[in-house]
Parts: sequence; structure tokens; C-alpha cells
Amino acid sequence: MPINRRELLGYSAAALGATAIGLPKIAKAAAGELTIAYNVNLPSWDPTTGPSAVNPTIQGLYQSVFDQFIPQKPDLSFAPGLLTEWGWNEDRTKIMMTVREGVTWHDGSPFTAEDVVWSLQRAGDEKTGNPIQFVWKNVNNFKIDGNKITGDVVQFDPVYFKWMSFLTGYVMPKAYYEKVGPEGFEKAPIGTGPYMVDKFERNAFLRLKANPNYWGGKPAFENVTIKFVTDAASRVAEIESGSSQVTLEIPYEEYDRLIAKNGLAGTCKNVSDIGMIFFNNKDAMLDKNVRQAAVMAVDKQLLVKRLLRGYGQPIATLETPEYAAYDPSIKVEHDPEKAKKLLAASGYSPEKPAKITIQTTKGFKPKDYEMVQAIVGMWRKVGIEATIEVYEIAKHYELRAAHKLAPAAFYNWGNAIGDPTTSTGFAMFGPSPHSSWKTDDLDAKIGPLWGEKDEAKRIAGWKAVDKYIAEQAYVLPLMQFAQPVVHAKGVKVVQHLSGALLPALMTPA
Repeated sequence: MPINRRELLGYSAAALGATAIGLPKIAKAAAGELTIAYNVNLPSWDPTTGPSAVNPTIQGLYQSVFDQFIPQKPDLSFAPGLLTEWGWNEDRTKIMMTVREGVTWHDGSPFTAEDVVWSLQRAGDEKTGNPIQFVWKNVNNFKIDGNKITGDVVQFDPVYFKWMSFLTGYVMPKAYYEKVGPEGFEKAPIGTGPYMVDKFERNAFLRLKANPNYWGGKPAFENVTIKFVTDAASRVAEIESGSSQVTLEIPYEEYDRLIAKNGLAGTCKNVSDIGMIFFNNKDAMLDKNVRQAAVMAVDKQLLVKRLLRGYGQPIATLETPEYAAYDPSIKVEHDPEKAKKLLAASGYSPEKPAKITIQTTKGFKPKDYEMVQAIVGMWRKVGIEATIEVYEIAKHYELRAAHKLAPAAFYNWGNAIGDPTTSTGFAMFGPSPHSSWKTDDLDAKIGPLWGEKDEAKRIAGWKAVDKYIAEQAYVLPLMQFAQPVVHAKGVKVVQHLSGALLPALMTPA
């Protein structure tokens, strides 16, 4: 079943303001080497196809090599990039874009409006495997006049331009890609971004070299080595030994310990990622009493206080305070006694528990496994017995796409553009390849909102959906994550609120 999604307000360059991209002041001379201990591997070099394209945790790697159509500054505001202007005509039947001139690809060839059009057409072609094809297909019949592009709107999507700053919204090199093909591109990817790929060893490291001709200014560090260190304890060892100068996503107690040491510093801000537990509409989770009990039994405040050392913020819906449809009036009570009564009504008790499996990563996000352990303990007290199954994040994507997740599964959801369609919408709409819960009642409430042109009515509609989801306990939102980044005092790190760790935002201190 195809997904018709239209999202958020249209943002023209005039509405957004012609602000600069927001990179830090660039050092005149290259400052040598920088080594980063990163928390995930990079499975693929094409940022527009396959499961990797919708993995929020590797977007920082992609953004180092490729440019998005429209970049977001560290505070998530939008800025001119490869597109300097964008918007719709008055009746929203056409889009207009202006392409930045004087930009070159990493191989020295000129970047042109043809690259933009080819990238958008390719993204909208279902044969290419773009996971967000349902958005990109909404505009076609592009025409180029110098550095100006127009396109015909097939279906109005209020968030079409916002997607240009989000997952799969990257400009690809038409001539080079057509010359080398997908396999050649994997071996030697090029973009227009601040860094060029120097060497890549799968599951080991990525070495980047500063792009001297980058339109936003040459980055401060000439050479950046990104080690793929998926184990949190190993990342701590990397930064403590000085083998790496920057790392992220470590346990908060280690963050506090490390930033107190001589020579180290850190930053830990709430980012656009949220921790959540998907429920799957199978087994015991088909019982509303079980779902509501599973939600009520979890003390989110305690999880944040004890396991996350106070970093982060408990949430009741799949919206954070920065998102467009955040509604603080939606609250979900923590009430273990009521949870016991609900379970008892369905014939369950601590002595005769409802049995489920819960899947989780371990060390992918700070205290992910420990949080799930604590939640399983809270569930056990009220009458839910959950068996923990640990998997890699790539396995989660595979199972979710096939609708084969366990009845409960931990995940972190990134939504850098802050729209309800890209949080509640994609996570909960049955036809979405990114959802786990799939039922007709919820789809009927969400469906009309994809095409709602009245912005106030659209946001109000999403708030009503969030309230319904909370009442039905179709998902268990946990908290908005604070992202811990530890770095040597000789490096200045500007934290990007999308959660993307960008070496182009790092300078010598």
C-alpha cells in the first residue's frame, strides 16, 4: 500500500532567512590530525538507498562527504546550501529552486542544476530503492534554466523542502554515478561536502581529507580518522588513552568522570533523538490491558535519574518540546497498582505473568540495555514477564521493515526536522516501512493528515492522534536523549542538535 505523505509548512528562502550555514570560523592553516571514536559502523556509501539511508546515527558521516539540498545549522534552523532559494508558487502547483554556482565535486568536475534534478528524479523513482521515495515522487517534470529549476507538484507535500534537510535528502553526482555505477560508487564515493573520502576499511575506520574547495570554507582539520568503535567501554578507553580526541554516546557516569579529568572536556545537550519501545500488534500486546499496564509500570523519571544521571527528559508521546506538535497536556501516569489491576482483568498476575520478548541494542545508546533490564524488572512486579533479546541496530531495521519485531523492541528515533509526520507519522502509520504497530483504527486517524493543507488544523490533528495513541498504549515513549560528547581540550566541538557528530564543526581550541 503506497504512503501518501504531505508534511509541514512550505519553507521558502525568504521565510527561512538567508543566513549562513553556521560552520565555525575556519582556521587559516590546517591543524593536522583529528581522530574520532564513533559508535556505529558505516554499511553503505549511498546515502539515498537501502536501510542505511534512514539510519539517523550515520547521517553525520554522510554529511561530512555529501551535501544535502538544504542544510540545517547546529540549532536545527535551515540555511542556504547547494540550494540558495526554494519555495512554491502561490497556488502550490509548482516549486522553484535556485542552485548555488561555483561548486565542484570532489573529482573537480562542476556541480550543476542537472545534478539536483537527477538526484530528485532518482530519489522519486521506486526502482532505485530510496526508502523515502513516497516523498520525492510528489514533484516531477523538472525544467532547468541556468541555475533556476522549476518542477510540477503531483501531490502537495508541505514538508517536501524540509525533507531536503533530512534522511535521503542528499545531492548525488550525476555524471560520476552514471559512469562508475553503484559498485564503483561504493568503492570510491564523491560528493560536494567538506571532506573527501581518503580511505575506508569496512567495520574498521574511515579516513577523511579536507576538501580545499568546499563552498562553505575548508574545514579546520586536514585529516580526520573515524574509528568504528561499537562498544561503549572501548570508546571510553579510546578517549581516556588519547588514541581518539573525540567520542560520543558513552554512559553518563563515564561522561561525568571523564570531563573532570585534566585535558578532557565535554558537551551534553538534549538532541532530537528519543528513546522508545515499539509495541508490535501480536501476542500479548493485542490486549489493551497488557499494553496499558506495560506503559503504566515504567517509572521514566527514575530511569532518567538513576541510569542517565539526570541527563535527558521523560516524554509521554513521540514528540519532544522542540517538535511542532508537542502537547504538554498529554500525560501518561506511572501507576504500578493500576497496572496490576488491568493485568488481573485479563487473567495475569506476577504469579501468572503475560509472557513476551523484548529486543534491544546494547551499548548503541547510553544505558540502552540497562534501561531495558530495569523496565523488565518493573514489568515483572506487575505481571509481565519479558525475555530480553540483544541484537545489532542493523538487525532491528531488517526486522522492522519485514514487520517481524518482537512484541516489544527498544529503539532511538531521530527527527531533526521536528515535524509530527516524521515522528508519530512514520513510527505509527501502518503502511509506513518504519512502523511496528499496524492497525486500521490508527491508520484511519493518521491517513487524512498527510494531505492537510491548513497548517493549524494539521498540527491539531497530530496532537489528537498522539492523545489517542497514549490512551490506547500503542507505543511506549521513554525519554528525549541528551547526547554526551567527550573531547580533548585541544579540540572545540560544536554539538549539532540533530545528533550528527560533524568534524566540519570542530576546530582547534
